[in-house]
Amino acid sequence: MENKMKKRYGFPMALAMVVGIVIGSGIFFKAVKVLKLTGGNMKMSLLVIGVVGCICIVCSLFFAKMGKEYVHCNGLIDYAEATLGKKYGYIIGWFMACFYNPIIGATLSYIAASYVSMLFGLEMYGQTTTGIAVFFMLVLVAINMLGPSLAGKLQVSMTVIKLIPLVLMAIVGLIVGVVNGNTINVLNTAVDNAPVGGLFAGVCAFAFAYEGWISCTTINSELKNPKRDLPLALIIGGIFCTVLYMLYVLSMSATLSVDGIIAAGDNLPVIAFSNVFGNFIGSIVLVFIIISCLGTANGMILCSMRSFYALAIRNEGPKPEVIKEVDEKTGMPLKSCIIALIFLGFWLFQTSTLFFQGPLAFNGTGNPDWLLAWEADEICIMTLYAMYVPMFICVMFKEKTFGFFYRFIIPLLSTVASLFMCYCCYMAYGIKQIIYYLIFFIIIMGLGLFFNRNNKRTEK
Repeated sequence: MENKMKKRYGFPMALAMVVGIVIGSGIFFKAVKVLKLTGGNMKMSLLVIGVVGCICIVCSLFFAKMGKEYVHCNGLIDYAEATLGKKYGYIIGWFMACFYNPIIGATLSYIAASYVSMLFGLEMYGQTTTGIAVFFMLVLVAINMLGPSLAGKLQVSMTVIKLIPLVLMAIVGLIVGVVNGNTINVLNTAVDNAPVGGLFAGVCAFAFAYEGWISCTTINSELKNPKRDLPLALIIGGIFCTVLYMLYVLSMSATLSVDGIIAAGDNLPVIAFSNVFGNFIGSIVLVFIIISCLGTANGMILCSMRSFYALAIRNEGPKPEVIKEVDEKTGMPLKSCIIALIFLGFWLFQTSTLFFQGPLAFNGTGNPDWLLAWEADEICIMTLYAMYVPMFICVMFKEKTFGFFYRFIIPLLSTVASLFMCYCCYMAYGIKQIIYYLIFFIIIMGLGLFFNRNNKRTEK
């Protein structure tokens, strides 16, 4: 395969890509969950952020090496094919199309809607929030279907905006907290009632805040010096994101005690910003957070709408000859977009009705023993880490030209890190909810294999 991509980018672009993709909206609502899971133990919460950051850096170095060796490749599906063959690449691609991309896109649409409800004093997880989320999702889908160039410009502008509240709070909030002594008090406060397994559950929850790093390897063929710039950008970018996340979470203690942090719950960002900057500025920053959520949602919806097309052009998935058609007017694979919209709608329903609210909601007052009542965004990320493991192991046996460090050390550390993530998922949800998820997972993945088997029969 001939590489026709120009060598146009240097290290600054690689670093901007890492920071821009990794830093999203997860920090604003997952930080609250981590603090609650650890019972307000700030030191343990910072440890969670550091552990997840290290795991992401180690795993990203593996894929940076893959990107260097397979410069013509572009993304996770190609790396899966390079290590374990075309069938495993299809399995990864089907998972990304049916689970990962639409789940993250739907979750972020819902979280953005919940912050809108918070801004206007409405019930955060009520039916109004669901309605707003549906509106956001349909608008983003329409923009990506009818104006893909506009969607790209929207993504760039939102990347800049989402850094503003993080940096502002991390610097100003921390200074305020140190000056008034509240930050030191929170760090020194002994917490005796931290839930057992809070550290593991926190790792599972906070993984969402780092997601997106795998996408950073897609520009490897456009880097002037990918062998140097990509690994360096992943390391420096990962450290920057980890430190910024730690400072932001620590700044939450600027005007709140441990009990105040726990009592604030999902309102923590608004309360913390308002206490430091005043109600007006706090509301403005909340608008920035909403834009940040929508910016990341736009990126995931953009990926989701191309997922089935990416399979179809490989003659994989359902009716590839139909789905790979590109509309002449919009330049978009409209049938792939429609299928993506169906999955986005389903996962929005699962998130809003079966997890956050309703009689069957896992987080509500109803019965949690229900097939679809698990937090989809977290458990799908853990699934992806599990799917990385065969690739890590394969490289240790197969890639004899990688050198000892990248053939054994990095894959081994990545395997341990990924298995640790899976253990954290088990600690967070328990065996019953994981079994429920695996039943649904096997059904959807089985359908994907069925479609692919039919395609092979047609080819013969």
